[in-house]
Amino acid sequence: MNSTYRAMQLSRPGFLELVERPRPTPGDGEVLIEVEVCGICGADIGQIDRADPTSQPRVPGHEVIGRIAAIGAAVPAIWKVGQRVGVGRLGGHCNECDQCRRGEFQLCRNQSVVGVTTDGGYAEVMIARSTGLVSIPDELDSEEAAPILCAGLATFNALKKSGAEAGDLVAVLGIGGLGHMALQYARKMGFKVVAIGRGREIVDDALALGAHIYIDTNEDDAVAKLKELGGAQAIVTTIGHAATVSACIGGLAPQGRLIVLGVGKDPLPIASGQLVSGEKGVLGSMTGTPYENEKALNFSALTDIRPMIETMPLENALAAYEKVKSGDVKFRMVLVTRKK
Repeated sequence: MNSTYRAMQLSRPGFLELVERPRPTPGDGEVLIEVEVCGICGADIGQIDRADPTSQPRVPGHEVIGRIAAIGAAVPAIWKVGQRVGVGRLGGHCNECDQCRRGEFQLCRNQSVVGVTTDGGYAEVMIARSTGLVSIPDELDSEEAAPILCAGLATFNALKKSGAEAGDLVAVLGIGGLGHMALQYARKMGFKVVAIGRGREIVDDALALGAHIYIDTNEDDAVAKLKELGGAQAIVTTIGHAATVSACIGGLAPQGRLIVLGVGKDPLPIASGQLVSGEKGVLGSMTGTPYENEKALNFSALTDIRPMIETMPLENALAAYEKVKSGDVKFRMVLVTRKK
């Protein structure tokens, strides 16, 4: 066993450097994971761009798939050395705070944020809390499973929380890393699916991924089109442009919900009359618990849902980050550490 491991370390804004670090030992309630792959998420881009050079160098990455290499004390017996596991954005709940006592583990007050408050998966190994571990179905390749731990889970849960039922009209705003997963889940959940994007170059992908209808905002008024269709019972927004997102309220059916996934810098302006007159609602949704993550993975395996990915080796993480930042990826990027 090597005494060191390689990692892509974030030491200054916009730059990742390949370093050698001492191999860590898991503490109480922790495991050591030998990383096979790690997806690059849009949230990683913001973190890399805003790195604080005065803080401890951090290893990004929160779409991690690997195998347990060592187990610390007080780890539940369900986890075994050699087992393939994943770790998503939420790094493990504390089991002590009020939210944990209510079973709201995704809202734990003492939860680590993988790649932000603890080192993540742009590395050959990483330490993880056992409460954050996710079991990976055999039917999914590691490269395929990695983006499901974040983009997949986020959109899967958003649709489950939407209140829409099979046969209802559901729209997805923004057909990118999140949206291309949302379209697949929405179709397999039995919704009539509308994809809302910008430009005709994405229409074939949107329809192939599950959309029944594509609305090009360069040519049509999306709200007017949704109204012609009777209004959407749910609209899942994956973009952060506040004005565009808030305008979507007008395309909801009575008692419809706007589910916000994309995070933007500006406030979301919504007229109260739009909510009151149709009893409409706005709901924020995040990723989810390890249990919910396993549900998303299992649903993906059962219904043959897969992310569209590109891969690069770990040592090319800087180039991969730059490609994701440019928007030139269809639709998710995955770093591969595992030796073939």
